[in-house]
Amino acid sequence: MKTLIALLRAVNVGGTGKMPMADLRHLAEEVGFHEVRTYIQSGNLIFATKKTPSDAKLLLEQKLDSYAAKPVGVIVRTAQEMKQVLEANPFPDAEPSKVGVLFLDHAPPPDIIETAKGQADEVIQPGKREVYVHYPSGMGRTKLRLTAASQGTVRNINTVSKLVKMATDA
Repeated sequence: MKTLIALLRAVNVGGTGKMPMADLRHLAEEVGFHEVRTYIQSGNLIFATKKTPSDAKLLLEQKLDSYAAKPVGVIVRTAQEMKQVLEANPFPDAEPSKVGVLFLDHAPPPDIIETAKGQADEVIQPGKREVYVHYPSGMGRTKLRLTAASQGTVRNINTVSKLVKMATDA
């Protein structure tokens, strides 16, 4: 069995997509995942499975679709991939709460920086299947819009770090 991390899109953020984490854990157990845990109320799921990451993603998306009666986007990473995301942080000296990682299923578009809207003091750095953004003035104040954001989900470095720790402690 391998440990995987699933990141749900638009769950319990800004009053939309309400989903109790107990329900998420229950759904994950119903599809056959083991050692199921969640972290904070924003759709972070850690679990063990023999399934591939893509099969686990599909199972979880299908179960969530039934639960929510609408599609719920899911990004899945192995524990090792999440650790690599943390290690590749191009802003290691920045306050972790001011560095966001946009997780995607694919490589970011090559024009991700050029097509950004509302950029002020934010610094954007594409990664393998993620986009790192340093928000010197804070994530809550930003007007930055990345076109790829509609296909992914953002977590700050504090959350990424905690997910790595939870996944490697499993």
